[in-house]
Amino acid sequence: MDEKLAYACDPSSSATEGYGSRMLENDDSVLDWRDYFDHHTLPLSRRDPSRWPSSPPDYRQVMAEYSDRMGLLAKQLLGLISESLGLPTSCIERWVGEFYQNITISYYPPCPQPDVTLGLQAHSDMGAITLLIQDDVGGLQVLKDREWITVEPLSNAIVVLLADQTEIMTNGIYRSAEHRAITNASRARLSIATFHDPSKARKISPVSELVSDSSPPRYREVVYGDYVSSWYTKGPEGKRNVDALLL
Repeated sequence: MDEKLAYACDPSSSATEGYGSRMLENDDSVLDWRDYFDHHTLPLSRRDPSRWPSSPPDYRQVMAEYSDRMGLLAKQLLGLISESLGLPTSCIERWVGEFYQNITISYYPPCPQPDVTLGLQAHSDMGAITLLIQDDVGGLQVLKDREWITVEPLSNAIVVLLADQTEIMTNGIYRSAEHRAITNASRARLSIATFHDPSKARKISPVSELVSDSSPPRYREVVYGDYVSSWYTKGPEGKRNVDALLL
């Protein structure tokens, strides 16, 4: 615990870098059954490996390389989404702007009452695209047709979760994934999520090429920083934050 607290997040602020155990720092009524460590990794001006654990010795080097490779993969995936919509490859990426990437490692200890506690409550991610890897224990579930479906772990696989800003940018053609993490009584679980978000000052709206008289905008424009503030103030509760932008 002493080592964890040496890297602890600022308890007076939300979504800060370092060690923590709660999604909503200012709401004692909402607790998740997990520990996490959040890294600010992109753009490079935010990256400060001295704020990351120094043990094991190659941790910081591996994390930096992982960040760079996940950033490239996220851009490739957004390019494929653009192409699937008949848009130039770089269109969605340009609409997002410069990536603000965070990498969050989550540890879910065994839970004595897994039937009454969630490792991570139901939500859709705030940003553009999330890339997730999980160990062989599993616990990720996605909501499909009002049923929770377990995403079985696959060795060497990356789970792609589209986030709220991509739903807005594609005017609802692509939907953000509502998901949660469940616990179990016997085995700890580890997952690594790499989030790719717009800058806080970026204005997000449906891509202009996807809007026409026959296909009007379905979402109002939002400043991403305002969206994040709302998310942390109201709490996740599924997809209610992006649904609040529907016209």
